Amino acid sequence: MASHSFGKQGSCSFMQYTKLLVFALFFSLLSLPAGVKAGEMTVSAAASLTNAFNELKTVYEKSHSGLTVFVNYAASNPLLKQIQEGAPVDVFASADQETMDKADAAKVVLPGTRKDFVRNTLVLIVPKGQAKPTKIENLTSFKRIAIGNPDSVPAGRYAKQVFEKASLWDKLQPSFILGTNVRQVLDYVARGEVDCGIVYGTDAKKQADKVDVAMVLQGHKPILYPIAVINTGKNAKEGQAFIDFVLSNEAQAILEKYGFAKP
Repeated sequence: MASHSFGKQGSCSFMQYTKLLVFALFFSLLSLPAGVKAGEMTVSAAASLTNAFNELKTVYEKSHSGLTVFVNYAASNPLLKQIQEGAPVDVFASADQETMDKADAAKVVLPGTRKDFVRNTLVLIVPKGQAKPTKIENLTSFKRIAIGNPDSVPAGRYAKQVFEKASLWDKLQPSFILGTNVRQVLDYVARGEVDCGIVYGTDAKKQADKVDVAMVLQGHKPILYPIAVINTGKNAKEGQAFIDFVLSNEAQAILEKYGFAKP
C-alpha cells in the first residue's frame, strides 16, 4: 500500500513539474525583445538584380533578427506570371515599367507602394578581346547575336526598340539567339558561344573579366526599375519595410556599387 501511495505522489510531482516547465517557457517567450520575432518574407526580383539583392538581403536580415528573406530571381514577366497564379510574394522588383503596369492592372500591387528605385543602361558586349563593332549597323555581318526574348525579358524589349529605331530588327532576325533572361545572354557572350549580346550595364560590369563593352545603346525607353508590395504574400508590413530599406541611402550605396544609378 505504501509503495502504491508513493507512486501516485511521484506521478503528481512529475505532472506539476511539467506544468511549471510549460509556464516558464511561455513567460520566457513573452519576455523576448519586441524585435526578436521569427518570420519570413519573399521577394521576386529581376535577374539583373541578383548580385545586388543578395547583398541587400544579407544586410537587411542582420538588422531584422529572426527574419528570413527568400529571393526568387528570373525574367520579370515569368515572375509576374507566378504572382498572378497565386505565388506567395511580398515584394516584386521588375526591370521595366511595362511589367509593373501589368501587375497594377492585375490588381496584385498594393496601392501606393510602387516606387522607382534604380536606373540602368543597355550595352552591346562582345567576348573579351574580340573586335568591337563601331556602330550598330555593323551587326548585319554578325552571325550570332544574343538578346533576351522580347516576349518575356525586359532587356530583350529594350533591344528590340533599339533595333527597330535603327531599321535593323527584320534584317537581324536570322542572327538572334534568344535568352530566357538577361543573365543567360551574358553567359552566352562570356563563354564565347555568340558573337555579341545585349545586356544591362550592370551585367557587363559583373563579367568585366570575360566580356568587353562595345557601345552603350540608345533609342530605347528609360530603364527604370520599379518595386512594389504584392498582395499575394502574407507579410505586407515587412514588405513595405524592405522597400523603405531599398530606397534608403545605405541600400542605394550598395546598388551603386553594382553599377545601378539612382532613378
